[in-house]
Formats: sequence, structure tokens, C-alpha cells
Amino acid sequence: QVQLVESGGGLVQAGASLRLSCAASGSALSRRTVGWFRQSPGKEREFVAASFRAGRIYYSDSVKGRFTISRDNAKKTLDLQMDSLKPEDTAVYYCAADANNIILSSIYSPSAYSYWGQGTQVTVSS
Repeated sequence: QVQLVESGGGLVQAGASLRLSCAASGSALSRRTVGWFRQSPGKEREFVAASFRAGRIYYSDSVKGRFTISRDNAKKTLDLQMDSLKPEDTAVYYCAADANNIILSSIYSPSAYSYWGQGTQVTVSS
């Protein structure tokens, strides 16, 4: 079992930065795929970024070059550094972890992840 808790969200102006953190407890993260998703009202949960197992990093086109995902397996933390924020980044952001060693093609789908945080609100004003 893995428990995840996000923090770091807030209200910022366009162009500002935020750093989201996800603290994990329970089982180790080192062999899991971990990621960030976001969801805004009326929309489906959207892939943002993921760290596939202990290797490659993947980003959605909408955030690539602006966001950076990082993990610290020893501390059991997962961070998302968000720079140059835009109003369209406004959403509830969730961290997630898999349970069953998902395949690479599944990392973009929320249904592939078994463990989720409660979400943290990010609001970017223009």
C-alpha cells in the first residue's frame, strides 16, 4: 500500500512558479511508476508528467519545457516544479503511483495508477 499527500498549490499570477510536492508513505517508490495528473472542472483527468519505473521521464506537450518532475526514492517524495505558469494550467493536481508495474504505453492513462493523493489546487490568474 502507498499513501500519497500533495502540497504546494496556490493562487499565482501568470508567469509565476510553483513547486508541488507529493509525500508518500507505506511501500517504497523506487520500483514504481509515479506521475502527476491534473483535472479542471468539466474535463477528464489529464496526464501531466511521469517517471516510468526508475528511468525515463515523460511530459505532456502542453507542459514540456515549463514543468519538471523529480523524485527522491529515499525520502519518498515526488515533486513537480512548474515555471511560466499559464491560466490554462489551472486545475487540481494529483500525484499517483502504480501498483502492478505498468507498461510504458499505459503511463498516460489515469486508470493504470492505483494510488492517488487528494489533490492540490493550482489557480493561475491572467
